[in-house]
Amino acid sequence: MADLLSIGLSGLRTTQTSLTVTGHNIANINTPGYSRQEAVSQTNIAQFTGAGYIGSGSQTVDVRRLASDFLTSQLRTANSQNAELQAFKSQISQLDGLLSDATTGITPALQKFFATLQTASQDPSSIPAREAVLAQASGLSQSFNTLYDQLDKQNTLINQQLGALTGQVNSLAQSVGDLNSAIARTKAAGADPNDLIDQRDQAIKQLSGMIGIQVVNQDAGQVNLFIGSGQPLVVGTSVSQLSAVAGADDPSRFQIMLTNGGTSQNVTNQVSGGEMGGLLAYRDTALDQAYNTLGQLALTISDTVNKQLGQGLDLAGNAGKSLFKDINDPQSAALRVIGRSGNTSAVSGALNIDNTSTLTNSDYRLSFDGTNYTARRVSDNTEMTVSASGTPPTLRFTDPSTGADQGFSLSLSGTPNSGDVFTLQPTRRGASLIDNTAIDASQLAFAGATKATTGYKNASGVDVANRGSGVVGQPNMTEGSSPIDVTALKASLPLDLTANVTADGYTMDLPAGWSYVDKDGAAITPAPTFKAGEQSTVRIQNDAGQRFEFTLSGTPQQGDRFGISFNAGGVSDNRNAQNLVGLQTKPTIGGFGTTGATYTQSYGGLVERVGSLTAQVRTNSAASEAVLKQAQDNRDSLSAVNLDEEAAKLIQFQQYYSASAQVIQVARSLFDTLIGAFR
Repeated sequence: MADLLSIGLSGLRTTQTSLTVTGHNIANINTPGYSRQEAVSQTNIAQFTGAGYIGSGSQTVDVRRLASDFLTSQLRTANSQNAELQAFKSQISQLDGLLSDATTGITPALQKFFATLQTASQDPSSIPAREAVLAQASGLSQSFNTLYDQLDKQNTLINQQLGALTGQVNSLAQSVGDLNSAIARTKAAGADPNDLIDQRDQAIKQLSGMIGIQVVNQDAGQVNLFIGSGQPLVVGTSVSQLSAVAGADDPSRFQIMLTNGGTSQNVTNQVSGGEMGGLLAYRDTALDQAYNTLGQLALTISDTVNKQLGQGLDLAGNAGKSLFKDINDPQSAALRVIGRSGNTSAVSGALNIDNTSTLTNSDYRLSFDGTNYTARRVSDNTEMTVSASGTPPTLRFTDPSTGADQGFSLSLSGTPNSGDVFTLQPTRRGASLIDNTAIDASQLAFAGATKATTGYKNASGVDVANRGSGVVGQPNMTEGSSPIDVTALKASLPLDLTANVTADGYTMDLPAGWSYVDKDGAAITPAPTFKAGEQSTVRIQNDAGQRFEFTLSGTPQQGDRFGISFNAGGVSDNRNAQNLVGLQTKPTIGGFGTTGATYTQSYGGLVERVGSLTAQVRTNSAASEAVLKQAQDNRDSLSAVNLDEEAAKLIQFQQYYSASAQVIQVARSLFDTLIGAFR
């Protein structure tokens, strides 16, 4: 009877434990990261009698946590990838909208600017038409400024998000470290602390949504967490700290620092996965390129339009003035050079754009080892050939594989110390610095600097016509200072050309101070022979370096004369205005192979690249959501609480409990019967 009573009591205890575990499961059905548990029972040690071994009831030997490390790891990985893509998609969708929007985009402003130029070229003396050009030029500058401001706000928000994320990562990492300590202490008692393990796994899952992590299991139930390429975040109970600080190479781009034991290291380039990885990947692959491509376009528009205006004459017959601010003003040149925060010298620099047609949309990293300068193009990590001249030094940069000059020069204020590093950003702020100059509408140079005439005036001032059919086209200035040196040009004009017919065609001798040149400016001697009846392109250059290009056609007769003179009073001349309009379709943007790209092609290429990347990220994001759902479902199929299942267990264990109670009741009845027999 005593044995039967103890057996019944053991059944009650075992069943009560099972009921408690089931109730715990039901109570935690909505607890994030909870893994359902089950009580594991086994028989007590049997007692030997002469009749053999007789059972002595049951006992609970473990409360098992139903979880799989493999499924949990899959879920963490899927969560990290999905969070990274979601963060990337959120940012690039904003950029895609900005670039393609009719209000904030550059294409509509460009089209309006050149449309007003085309209208003004049809009536070059019209002041209202010229004022419309000034207004649209101002609108174009403001479009660049506004778009840059939006990009800058996005960059600032990314910096703020990185700062907030590092704080959350530190908090969760500390929680994991504390839980490691608690789990190790509790596990020393001989059983797994299931709820603490669930809490730690949930904290690690939340961490995976913020930053990519690797989990390594250790003895005593502890786990170590690593980020990047193996940098320790949590090792046992030791927890490192992440921080987002102003970048050493560029304070406007925050970098991620990992501090452990008083030692800090920059892990920005190693961070991947999670929301933090998505933000950094977006900044590196899309935002920086948008900054630089917009800047390159703004610089090229400013430079080419200003140079073309400088090659014409305004309504007063003066050299044209710039419409946009000088791209190499001292403030802009200085902002393009950033010394690393750890530099030991106070050397600063000024970066001047020398040739926008060879300019790329990349940043550069310059370092000095005490003797030699080394530079790399950041976009493709190509090492540049650096040539230094003068004291303090002026540096130029050339791509060794193509021999292409990079389009800028760097003037340093002195010689740096060994180990000093500088970040060069030729185009990054171009869109923010583009601005209009304070010029009057009458100062827009729409007229050509020179004009050509057929025939000549005799001593009495009477026009004398040529006898042949030769025709000279209006000259176009292709080389020379901008704005044009009017004094030097007037000094070399007028130019009188007389046809000398030969058996092969005809020649025309140039006066002193002028020479025939090829398209590159190399002198052609003797004077070329032009074929009668064909159109020939003629290039001539004076001693002041002013080069002009015009055409000769038809068949001149011996002694026919052609004149080139200064275009005084050319208020109705629209040749330079037409040249300005032609810039819209001229391949002036560098970095697009040997042919270059037009303004619209350059901006359209940026919009297309961002749009394609946005579509790709959206597709990948949708796929990652499906993978995450599948990973969550796989984990839940094993670990999640099912109310129907738990309800069935409650009924089952309730019946077990009642049966065990009945065993005790039987033992009691037998005991009462036995006692009653002795009364």
